Amino acid sequence: MVNATMVLEGGSTRGVFTSGVLDYLMEKGLYTSHVVGVSAGACNGVDYVSKQIGRTRDCMIHKEREYSYYYGFRKFIREKSLMDMDMIFDRYPNEIFPFDYETYFASETECEMVTTNCETGQAEYMTEKHDRERLMKVCRASCSMPLVAPIVNVDGVPYLDGGLADSIPVRRAMEIGNKKIIVVLTRNPGYRKKPTSHAVADLYRRAYRKYPELVRVTVRRNYEYNRQIRQVERLSREGRIFVFSPRIPTVSRVEKDYDALMHFYEHGYQQAKRRYSQLEAYIEGGEL
Repeated sequence: MVNATMVLEGGSTRGVFTSGVLDYLMEKGLYTSHVVGVSAGACNGVDYVSKQIGRTRDCMIHKEREYSYYYGFRKFIREKSLMDMDMIFDRYPNEIFPFDYETYFASETECEMVTTNCETGQAEYMTEKHDRERLMKVCRASCSMPLVAPIVNVDGVPYLDGGLADSIPVRRAMEIGNKKIIVVLTRNPGYRKKPTSHAVADLYRRAYRKYPELVRVTVRRNYEYNRQIRQVERLSREGRIFVFSPRIPTVSRVEKDYDALMHFYEHGYQQAKRRYSQLEAYIEGGEL
C-alpha cells in the first residue's frame, strides 16, 4: 500500500473513465492509504477499496434491459428520481453485482465519501467500516444529484450529492497530510463550469426552499468548481499532484450507449497503462 490520497471526481456516467484508470491500477496492485470520492467517484472509490476489478464498469455499462437503472419520464414524475436508486444501491450490491463487504471492511485504506449537508450547505467526508446498509446509504447520498434524485437521510440528517459542496476535494486530501496525491478528473483539460442560469436557480430555490444554505452553494457551484480546477492545474504544473483526465470528448453524464461508454472506459484504462511509469516515478521520488 502506498501512503497517498486518491481523489476521485464525480460526473455520473463519465465515471467510467475513472473505472478504467482504477482497474488498471488494481491490476498492477497499486492501492493508496486514503481515498476520497465524490458522487460517481464514491462508487468507484468503494470498489477500489474492495479490490473488485471491473465491478464499477459492470454496474455502469451493460446491454441487459433488466439491469438498467434509468427511469422513463413517466416514472421520473412518479418516483421523483431520474434513476432507480434502489436498483443501484440495493439490488446491485446485494444481488446482481455483489459487493465484497468483507474485503472493504477489512481494508486498512480510509475511504471517505463526500456528501453535501442540506441544512448547512457544507461538505462532509463520511466513512463507514462496519454497517453494510449505512455504507450504501452514504454512497447513495453522495450520488444523489439535485432535482433528479431525492434527498437521502443518513443518521437523521438530509444529504445530497457531494459535488455540490466539494467537487474535487484536493484541499481535503492536503488536510489529511499525505505528500502524494493522485487526482482522477472526468472532464477534459481546460474545462470550466458555466454559471447557473436564472431559470435553473429558480428551480433550486423552489425545490429546496427549506434549505437556503443548500440553494446558496448549489447556485454558486460554478465559482467553487472553477476555483478548484485552477488549483488542480497549478499543483499539477508544480509537480505536487498527479492528474489523470480524459483526452477525448467526454460522454454525457447520462450516457446510455454501450459502445460510447466502453470506449470512454477503455480510454481511462489505456491512459493509466501508458502513464503508469510516470505515476511510479511521482510516487517513489520527487516532483514531476
